[in-house]
Amino acid sequence: MPTTGDTAPTFTATVGTSDHESFDLENHLGDGPIVLAFFPGAFTPPCTNEMVALQDRLERFEGAGATVFGVSADSPFSQGAFRKEHGLEFDLVSDMARAAIDAYDVETDIPDLGLHGIANRAVFVLDGDGLITYRWVADDPTNEPPYDDLLEAIESA
Repeated sequence: MPTTGDTAPTFTATVGTSDHESFDLENHLGDGPIVLAFFPGAFTPPCTNEMVALQDRLERFEGAGATVFGVSADSPFSQGAFRKEHGLEFDLVSDMARAAIDAYDVETDIPDLGLHGIANRAVFVLDGDGLITYRWVADDPTNEPPYDDLLEAIESA
């Protein structure tokens, strides 16, 4: 699993919209800090809480120059509906091929829910040079990241 100080793995995926735009992390490097917020699944209560919490803090994150991306193995259709239902103003990245999940080594299973090969809840902050400056990975995928620490990491990146 990549850690702080490592060069962030790049990946390609699809933006979770009805347009199915392609997403290439490399195209966003150099524009300021990037927040990659991996989450297990759209429309689940803990993931909804986290994405809404990120939205509630989006103005502060963007004020510090950051771009936020939510990343999950959900389909672009599901992510688009999730984004619309909760008024999320940042992009969700559909990683159905698990390129990002594998690159960041955040794959998990939640057998009780029949979920396998999904993203664990994790947050990585990348600086403008593409280095990982912050990493948080949930011990339990129902836990949310420490948002104040995340903001501090963004401001320091």
